[in-house]
Amino acid sequence: MSIKSFKPALLSMAIASTISANVFADDVAKEASVGEQFTIFGSDTSVNNIPGSAHQLTQDDLEKFDYSDIMRSLTSIPGVYVLEEDGYGLRANIGMRGTGQNRSEKVTIMEDGVLAAPAPYAAPSAYYFPTAGRMQQVEVLKGTSSAMYGPRTTGGVVNMLSRQIPEEALAGQIKVQAGQDGFAKLHGFIGGQGENVSSLFEVFRYQADGFKNINHSNQDTGFVKNDILGKVRFNTDGDATFDQELEFKVKYSDEDSDDTYMGLTQADFESDPYSRYSASQKDNMATEHLQLQLSHAIELSERFNLGTTVYHNDFSRNWYKTSKIGQLEEDDEGNSSIVYQSLSKGTQLASDYDNGMIDELYTQVKANNRDYLSQGIQTVLDADLNNHQLKLGIRYHQDEMDRYQWVDKYYLDAGYNMTLTSEGTPGTDSNRIDSASALALFIHDEWTIGKFVVNAGLRYEDMTLEREDWDTEDRSLPAKTSKNTVEVVLPSLAMTYHLTDDLVLLGGVQKGFAPPSPGNEEATNEESLNYELGARYGKNAFNAEALVFLSDYDNMHGNCTASQNCDDDNIGEQYNTGEVKITGIELKTGYLFDFNEISMPIDLTYTHTQTEFSNSFKSDFWGVVQAGDEFPYVPENQFQLTLGLAGDKWRTNVLVRYTGEMRSKAGVGASEDNVNAHTVVDFVASYDIAKNQQVRFSVDNLLDETYMATRMHGSVMVGKPQTLSLGYQYNF
Repeated sequence: MSIKSFKPALLSMAIASTISANVFADDVAKEASVGEQFTIFGSDTSVNNIPGSAHQLTQDDLEKFDYSDIMRSLTSIPGVYVLEEDGYGLRANIGMRGTGQNRSEKVTIMEDGVLAAPAPYAAPSAYYFPTAGRMQQVEVLKGTSSAMYGPRTTGGVVNMLSRQIPEEALAGQIKVQAGQDGFAKLHGFIGGQGENVSSLFEVFRYQADGFKNINHSNQDTGFVKNDILGKVRFNTDGDATFDQELEFKVKYSDEDSDDTYMGLTQADFESDPYSRYSASQKDNMATEHLQLQLSHAIELSERFNLGTTVYHNDFSRNWYKTSKIGQLEEDDEGNSSIVYQSLSKGTQLASDYDNGMIDELYTQVKANNRDYLSQGIQTVLDADLNNHQLKLGIRYHQDEMDRYQWVDKYYLDAGYNMTLTSEGTPGTDSNRIDSASALALFIHDEWTIGKFVVNAGLRYEDMTLEREDWDTEDRSLPAKTSKNTVEVVLPSLAMTYHLTDDLVLLGGVQKGFAPPSPGNEEATNEESLNYELGARYGKNAFNAEALVFLSDYDNMHGNCTASQNCDDDNIGEQYNTGEVKITGIELKTGYLFDFNEISMPIDLTYTHTQTEFSNSFKSDFWGVVQAGDEFPYVPENQFQLTLGLAGDKWRTNVLVRYTGEMRSKAGVGASEDNVNAHTVVDFVASYDIAKNQQVRFSVDNLLDETYMATRMHGSVMVGKPQTLSLGYQYNF
């Protein structure tokens, strides 16, 4: 039975673990707060005390450059890798510690402590990503400090906190921004707290005409995205027996973007990098997302707090895009037929057509139509037992991806006109449901012994992954079914030692895990042992962190998706690679110079990564791999420098981001298939024209660097060019 038959109102029949804050020893537990259970760190927790790699982007950090692209914000965190695709961050590709970035599939993505991927167990590749521009805070954990969070624990966790209800009786903000390539943004919120009822309403809209131009066409290549958020919170009176809060959140978003997987040949990239082929003129992504979330917090006593969240996410999308390109060919007997090729080979045909070398072209445009469902209930008990801070959590979760796809065929004539020649029937390309149900339990004990803090955790997951696959030619046939049942126990142990008040030593080990995909009964679990060791130092205006890490995989997964230019027959399949070793160094340091009326903050982030396949093999996904080959799409070196100047009413910041050369295929040494190293500089300046008003001038890619972002789709995708914008902000 499809889990779509469940109604959101019935979610109370399920149970699960909430992802909430590490709370350190206090004499008295905090008052019950719904907002506290949304966070990893909590309001009273110093990131400096977290036993592993932990970073927090505060509201001030996010507003410094005011990016709408989450990937541009996350590059300030060591050990995080991003891969640009559309230039605006509509589809984020995030990796951690060498996991690979494709669709953030190896990273646990959350919003307000709730799993945010459309189907995090059944189909982890996140074609939906929460709108980063409306977030108030971002928390990132890697390694041993992320052991409580699942289902994927090999890389790390990104938890985004949505706008919280203002503490004032009434407060709000309006932001407007306009720039090159038709870029425009409107962001506003209003809300406030009452004696027992508080509320918030927020609107975020951004759009652009796009920075690419379709050959022989005036058609835009941009997007429009809308995001609306509402919250209502009820709290008990101050003299109530139990302090309680109940918050309801509803969020709706939609997107219409003329986006494509079709990049350029190397020659066309070098001659006209911001062009797009005529064969991509019909490509369009349309999405809708609905999120419902009900959260409750209760202070049971001075030592015990209980937080519970029920959540429901619906996501639907249809990415209508060219998947194959063909040409009319004759055989030896004079019979004509259209021979189609996948994008990795057919891109050259698209180039030849636009450059006038051939007069006609044929395309298959696939409707990648899918509906997703993700829902569950999670609860966590926080117990303050003096030297022990104990957490007990449980989560029951269900998700589903329903593919119902078809292919239309088009003919492109000598005038670059695209005419529909054959309309596909829905369900004849792919017609299947991947679903999952999972019970997760964890216990986490934080034990303080003098200057030592010992963190011991144990996570248990019991999941069932299923696939129902209908015949695309004779859909009257019963569906082929397959099922994977997985049980796993994931221990973790980490320690911190306060050598001085300013210097903290830390280290830990955890078992990493990712489940197999539905429908592939031969795929085994992705499992690893993850180690880290390092130190943090912070005193006055100076802070620094240095960590070394080792991720030792017994088996790593490769998930075949359209975004990696997989052949249609292999999309959705999962491949085992066997043993992989990933090692690295993460460094971060900052200093705030104070020159009386002017301050100058400096922040530097650096990551060095080494990857290695430990065995030789051949697969449809990885190709031919030799032991010792390096992992694709993990740069050996990357760094970021941010330099600011600030006066009483003005601020400027310059960001320099370097991404080293990356492989696009497994191998070693130089290769024409590598993605070249590049450096991008961003600039922003703001001025307070009044106490509650500000103007801002921004330049993304200040030096107008033309760079290759990726070859992920079998061709070259270009990065975002220089883009100027001007904004205005009003607070009340």
